[in-house]
Amino acid sequence: MGVVKKIILKRIDSKSANAFVKKWHYSGKVVSNSQLHFGAFLNNRLHGVLSYGPSINKKGTVNLVTGTKWDEFIELNRMALDNVLPKNSESRCLAISIKLIKKHIPRIKWIISFADATQSGDGAIYRATGFHLLQIRKNEALRVNPANGKPMHIIQSSHLSIPSREFRSWKALVGFQLKYVYFINKESKKHLTCDIIPYSKIKEMGIQMYKGERVCCN
Repeated sequence: MGVVKKIILKRIDSKSANAFVKKWHYSGKVVSNSQLHFGAFLNNRLHGVLSYGPSINKKGTVNLVTGTKWDEFIELNRMALDNVLPKNSESRCLAISIKLIKKHIPRIKWIISFADATQSGDGAIYRATGFHLLQIRKNEALRVNPANGKPMHIIQSSHLSIPSREFRSWKALVGFQLKYVYFINKESKKHLTCDIIPYSKIKEMGIQMYKGERVCCN
């Protein structure tokens, strides 16, 4: 834990953040509406990026917590760390970024994020940081584009004006999408409009995944 405690987080520009994410995030893609970027530095070198921004599906997400205003929640769009940072760096960086948001953007009441258990992981980092699990959904949103063999999200396909019928004809990635929320404002938890799912449900369903590898299957 000694080296982990030496990691320093500070805001960085979008150009630097996006370049890092493209290199180190498993998807190789950035989220275009990310506006808040934290760089994780060790010995004055950039070794990680956490990018936050408005929720990709803001209209559908704002009602998750009753009474939330449009600028009172934020989404963790991307988190990417290189191979230099040691074990536990992810949860450490995530926890520090939450503290910085709480301090410098006090209007933010909660954070939404998703774990991609088709290509990456089931959200162990979120659970270690105190996020609540809200949804486990069989993947339908990520499908393989037959033109290039690469995964595409349904929202991206919409932005590219790909007809819904065409997109849904593509092969869906096997796995699940998990939704997590973190309450910076603890009072907001009282206004959550859905049930919290126990973490144990992930193992129960046999959908555990770590670093792109399935831990167990049905």
